[in-house]
Formats: sequence, C-alpha cells, structure tokens
Amino acid sequence: MSEQPALVPDRQPLDEHAAASVRAYAADQRARVDVLASVLEDIAANGYPSPETGVLWEEARDAHLERLAGEQPRVA
Repeated sequence: MSEQPALVPDRQPLDEHAAASVRAYAADQRARVDVLASVLEDIAANGYPSPETGVLWEEARDAHLERLAGEQPRVA
C-alpha cells in the first residue's frame, strides 16, 4: 500500500437552492430507509406476516406507478 494520502477531488459549492434540494432529497431518502428498517425489525421480532394479510404484487406495482406518475420530475 502507498504511504501517500489519497487525493481529494476539488469540490464545487452549490447555490442555496441546490443545497436545499439536496438536503430535502436526503431527508426523504432517510425517511424511506427508516420505514424499511422498522419493517425489518418487526419481521425479526414477530416473524413474517401471513400471505393472506399481504398485497398482491400487481396491486403494489400499480399503486407505485400511480404515485410516480403524480410526482414532479426530479433531476438525478
């Protein structure tokens, strides 16, 4: 391994609007991960839910596509 420190790329600062957008996106992603983590913790504590209480994947897919269609476009 090299003894030289790794090079850090130059960074370009964001304007206030862009920085606020990135923070909002990060908060949204954090909230989604928190939901996923709580579902996984529930499964670990209580086991898998019974198939009768679930949602068919086709219904889940259609609902998700409907939500996506209603969202404002975002820049990746």
